[in-house]
Amino acid sequence: MIALIQRVTRASVKVGNDVTGEIGPGLLVFLGVEKEDTRQKADRLCQRVLGYRIFGDENGKMNLSVQQAGGSVLVVSQFTLAADTEKGMRPGFSGGAAPEHAEALYDYFVAKCQQQGTVTRTGRFAADMEVSLVNDGPVTFWLQV
Repeated sequence: MIALIQRVTRASVKVGNDVTGEIGPGLLVFLGVEKEDTRQKADRLCQRVLGYRIFGDENGKMNLSVQQAGGSVLVVSQFTLAADTEKGMRPGFSGGAAPEHAEALYDYFVAKCQQQGTVTRTGRFAADMEVSLVNDGPVTFWLQV
């Protein structure tokens, strides 16, 4: 399971003309699910995402997690994160989870974030989404479990 996380001052997701999720300061999480991913991996990734210390403390050092900083999380499904890009000029997607499995783990991950008391918004699984963000820093990390 993969999370590409970006520290943002604001982010939103639109499907057509509908805004499905919007946050102020916090994390934009692009979530990729691979074939062998499990709820245990989702638990671990949620723990890492919510606990990753990439927000500034009183001295401007990256010492605070999104929870400690009082931020929100916007989770967007991103199957292309599981792409095989090792060779050729076209990505392969054989390592990605089947849609039913991926959606179940995506929903589970979102629920785990919410259970931790973090304001969590979402895109729409498998939809053609328009994501807008203001990356703060810029700060972007790839987390994989």
